[in-house]
Amino acid sequence: MRLRARIVVPATWMMAVCAGVMIPLCAQASTASTSGVQARIAEIMRRLRDVHRFTAVALAPNGRTVAWTVTKGSGSNSREVLQLAAANGTDVRTVRIPNGDRACRYASLQWSPDSRTLAFLSNCNQPAARANQLDIYEVPTHGRRAERISHLDGFVHELAWTPNGRDVSFLYVHGDLHPIAAVSPTKPQIGVIGRTGVEHQRLAMLPADGGTVREITPASLFVYEYDWAPAGARVAYVGAPPPGRDNWWTAKLYTQQVGSAPEVTLDPASVSGSLHGLQIALPRWSPDGAKIAFIGGLMSDQGATGGDVYVVGADGGAPVDVTPGIDISPSWLQWTGNESLLVSSFAGGSTRLSSFTLHGKAAATQQALFTVPANVGDGTFASAVSVSASNERLAFIDSTFDSPPQIDAVRLRTNAAHEPLAVIGAPQPITHVNAGVKPMWGPAVSVHWRNQGFAVQGWLLFPPHYDPHRHYPMIVYVHGGPSWATRPSWPWDGYGPVPLAAMGYFVFMPNPRGSFGEGERFEQAVRRDMGYGDLRDILAGVDTVEAHYPIDDHRLGLTGWSYGGFMSMFAPTQTHRFKAAVVGAGLSDWKSYYGENSIDEWMIPFFGASVYQDPQVYAKSSAINFIEHDKTPSLIVVGQYDGECPAPQSFEYWHALRAMGVPAKLVVYAGEGHAFYKPADRRNVLLRALDWFAKYLGATPKA
Repeated sequence: MRLRARIVVPATWMMAVCAGVMIPLCAQASTASTSGVQARIAEIMRRLRDVHRFTAVALAPNGRTVAWTVTKGSGSNSREVLQLAAANGTDVRTVRIPNGDRACRYASLQWSPDSRTLAFLSNCNQPAARANQLDIYEVPTHGRRAERISHLDGFVHELAWTPNGRDVSFLYVHGDLHPIAAVSPTKPQIGVIGRTGVEHQRLAMLPADGGTVREITPASLFVYEYDWAPAGARVAYVGAPPPGRDNWWTAKLYTQQVGSAPEVTLDPASVSGSLHGLQIALPRWSPDGAKIAFIGGLMSDQGATGGDVYVVGADGGAPVDVTPGIDISPSWLQWTGNESLLVSSFAGGSTRLSSFTLHGKAAATQQALFTVPANVGDGTFASAVSVSASNERLAFIDSTFDSPPQIDAVRLRTNAAHEPLAVIGAPQPITHVNAGVKPMWGPAVSVHWRNQGFAVQGWLLFPPHYDPHRHYPMIVYVHGGPSWATRPSWPWDGYGPVPLAAMGYFVFMPNPRGSFGEGERFEQAVRRDMGYGDLRDILAGVDTVEAHYPIDDHRLGLTGWSYGGFMSMFAPTQTHRFKAAVVGAGLSDWKSYYGENSIDEWMIPFFGASVYQDPQVYAKSSAINFIEHDKTPSLIVVGQYDGECPAPQSFEYWHALRAMGVPAKLVVYAGEGHAFYKPADRRNVLLRALDWFAKYLGATPKA
């Protein structure tokens, strides 16, 4: 339930629903309080759009060539290119597609096993009306011209080569181009609900030189993630019956021989031990084909991966937790030998890459390779990291609050069989297109505190030109999830903590209990306790910050999106410490929310039962039940087609605040889902939020 992706879609005539009244955005009066504030925001947005953003990286298996996609600008001004280079970043050349449109998009960069061909997805040569239609293209290692090998009809992603290099595979929703990510706008709810418009995502194959598409998994299973066995005739995947938007939280691990029926290899609902009732992600075959590793844990949306590393036999059996009790949250993995894994993890508010050596059913041995205070890609490593087949070179995309996106590379060394990998030197950048970009905000510091037996971490972002002799307002920004964590990252051109800091506020980004980065006990501490323990952690963090920095406790603001939006509704009913709130895609009543959202299965692992079986556990965390205590002026924003935190939740909260005489404003953005795709809408949220905080916290720091 977290804000994760910002996918750019074609913008048509944009409208906003403001307190239930439809008005054109272009006719709205500016909500910024002064022309100076508007000019500052415009400058921030312009400079953020000028940054080159790397969206994918792929090392050839032989480690000699690297491919990446890089974007400059956003929305209709966005231009993305695909480039090939030597592994050290030199000899860069741009791939061309015959008759390709200048606004092409690229995804799923995948090298053939022999390193001779790069396959990828692109929407080049598609008319504007079918801009979401991707097709498969290929380019030779030393070439510049790509050729199209498919003519697909439907949503496609997760491209891969079969181990023998004769075919490519992908996840496919035949005949339907509507994005099916949980954060995407939902379809209009019309027809026979639960049957009309339900997507069927299947694993499909196509000969590498083009030909006929074969869908090889049954329509009765929605496939989320998959991996080919080394022999190539067998595939492992995480799947569940449609609808896929809802049922990822009940998915099972399947294996299937091509041409045969799938077999259940593992069902988290029926196993005993630490995995029982949790989620599974990223199945990966061992090199000898005997085992499958995966990550299991209490997770929010698909893609918000974190938990422990488990290993199960390829033919089933009891899964083994090989990382019990660790104080980090693995989020990505890859085998480097039959008994060794390369693992990326949330480590507090940072990213750690480690080598794990397996010891049968005993706990694996961890060797940390490096820890960086940075966000790697979108946090999942899925398309943001690549390792050569020989495990000798690693490339990844990262960014921090201080440095814009770049691709780093590091050399690895394998000593002998069963020995962990070792890093040769520190990661070094191989791209330099953003070398001259400087932040418009102040520095960031990692803040650590203890509360009720937990070690907690968060990030504090300074305003520009910090003066220790002045007192500043501070905005607390709560991340989504709750299964997620804030890590340093260069901002996008829209609402978020960094633009707030650029406008003169301290911004505190805590990672309270429920977050990734401190192990499973910490992450699962919010089960059946939504809003309570995590709020206590946040308030203890605010106290810690105020003890060390000149924060004006009478000018504290609160904001967040998704679960952070829930916290921005719930916290003001429990404390009067916050003087203003901006609520993004929040939820006010867990009981009514259960029947309104399109992903209700996520709630069972977190609450332990459905709302119909245990309504009280939902009621105790519902802001609406304590609304008489809420005195905090609140700006509430939400997307019209938000399926994760539907707009009625925001309407209910807005209506209640008005009934209690609390200042409140509700803005509903037409066509948007849980994540806002349109740059104009993202910018409009920032404008409104800054105006709101300026009104109730003060526009500039006070002496």
